[in-house]
Amino acid sequence: MDTATVADVRRWIDEADRIVVLTGAGISTDSGIPDFRGPDGVWTKNPAAERAANIQNYVADPEARKLSWRTRVSSPMWKAEPNPGHLALVELERRGKLHLLVTQNVDGLHLAAGHDRAKVVEIHGNAREVVCLSCGERAPMERALARVRSGEEDPPCRTCGGVLKSATISFGQNLVPEDLVRAERAAVECDLLLAVGSTLTVYPAAGLVPIAMQTGARVVVVNAEPTAYDDEADAVMTGQISEVLPALVAAAGDG
Repeated sequence: MDTATVADVRRWIDEADRIVVLTGAGISTDSGIPDFRGPDGVWTKNPAAERAANIQNYVADPEARKLSWRTRVSSPMWKAEPNPGHLALVELERRGKLHLLVTQNVDGLHLAAGHDRAKVVEIHGNAREVVCLSCGERAPMERALARVRSGEEDPPCRTCGGVLKSATISFGQNLVPEDLVRAERAAVECDLLLAVGSTLTVYPAAGLVPIAMQTGARVVVVNAEPTAYDDEADAVMTGQISEVLPALVAAAGDG
């Protein structure tokens, strides 16, 4: 990895025409949403929750579903708001530099921050909707959560009686092919990729990084912890994302 400074990254952002951003859970921790694998992560503290995130376990085990519903009801996601890290990426879009934002997050905070939906690929889905695994019907998550609060531990689909889950991609489920194709195409086309708040260990999303590298784009990692691509990135900016990212973006184009 070349030694790059904050000033270098600011200049790269200023020079870039097509920036692709890949975000992970780390960008939302300052909004009060814990990540999964960090020291205080959801799965670190509760391994059973990680087991329930596997689609086969979720479908086969009613207890796994009940745990998932209890976790959803108490999730801090419902009160979370976009933080300065999210807003910094909106600024990139405002300046006409954002080619595509690909997020591994399911919290919907990028859209809440003000991005054009056409610029965002929620590659792991969105937890603010619920979907029936049998008939495919979708509905607002809040409707299902209200049923859980009223005493239904594992609410079935009201249309067909099938299993309900959040409209997110669990382990063992395939990504939406169109979303993956769009994300990979953008990685090929970009001249700068910002990898923000991700350990870059979950594929195929993490695979966008080597795709961008192979086509000659610069890659900048912004994260609080080490990532799988730190040694290969053009720059690694370590620190609190809600502080580091605005500092990088706000100065782009200045002086």
